[in-house]
Amino acid sequence: MRDAASATRMAPEEDQRIADVVEREQSRLYAFIRRRVADPRDAEDILQDVFHALVEANRLLMPIDYVTGWLFRVARNRITDLFRRKTPERFADPAAGDDDEGLSLEDLLPSPDAGPEALYARGVLLDELERAVADLPAEQRDAFVGHEVEGRTFGEMAAASGESVNTLLSRKRYAVRRLRERLQHVYDEFART
Repeated sequence: MRDAASATRMAPEEDQRIADVVEREQSRLYAFIRRRVADPRDAEDILQDVFHALVEANRLLMPIDYVTGWLFRVARNRITDLFRRKTPERFADPAAGDDDEGLSLEDLLPSPDAGPEALYARGVLLDELERAVADLPAEQRDAFVGHEVEGRTFGEMAAASGESVNTLLSRKRYAVRRLRERLQHVYDEFART
């Protein structure tokens, strides 16, 4: 009976201790997460998961020696979990098929808001892509650049060039295949890091 009364008295103290930790660490922890996660909604979800883990650890009476370090370790693990769930589609992924209508160039590049590493990776990939596009046969390059870079429709390009829409679609498909083959090693290198 005495233990139950003691636990009841300690509950408000524990709640206050957790509230103090949340108040003290929230902005720093959110900044840490935000530098690594491009989507602010995902970052906010991770932050809430981390604090939920703290409450659960406290409820289960888990000993935590250094709370700040523990919070950042949990945040890093949650970020890793997020990236595992959201694995990007590979250039040579056979499930992508040949239509490529669902993917845009922007979908395949790291977000410029995801931190300095992602910004560097994006720059390297764009440089490699530029060189790879320059090496395409002229007809494939024109179809790819016209549609992906200039945003023209295949109908517009067909009217301007006198080629059929199907011919332009085919040229773009071959261009995408060549680009995937050429850029796969660069993409794999960044995916490993």
